Amino acid sequence: MSSLILIFHLAVAVVLVGVILLQRSEGGALGIGGGGSGGGGLSGFLKGRGKSSGLVKITVLLGTIFFTTSLSLSIINSYNNKSVIDTVAESLIDDTLNSENPSNNSISVPILE
Repeated sequence: MSSLILIFHLAVAVVLVGVILLQRSEGGALGIGGGGSGGGGLSGFLKGRGKSSGLVKITVLLGTIFFTTSLSLSIINSYNNKSVIDTVAESLIDDTLNSENPSNNSISVPILE
């Protein structure tokens, strides 16, 4: 279940980055420093923009999905006491110990004299 959510989460993240990069830049770093919407500061930051483009609506939707999947993954992982690194390390150790031909898995290190 968590693998499916993780794959969906990564796909949403990639699409979200693409949609953000497609949007038109408004410049002025949100009007900080006296520029921007006349009053300076953050006066125009939380005001409505009138018509919002389709990209803005898609960005809000993808951002909400990203946030939801992030919370879902963190809640699912909170029930698991092992980290991902511990799980991978244990599976690698088990695969190495349970292999049929251990001579192929051994690493030879030359000794310099």
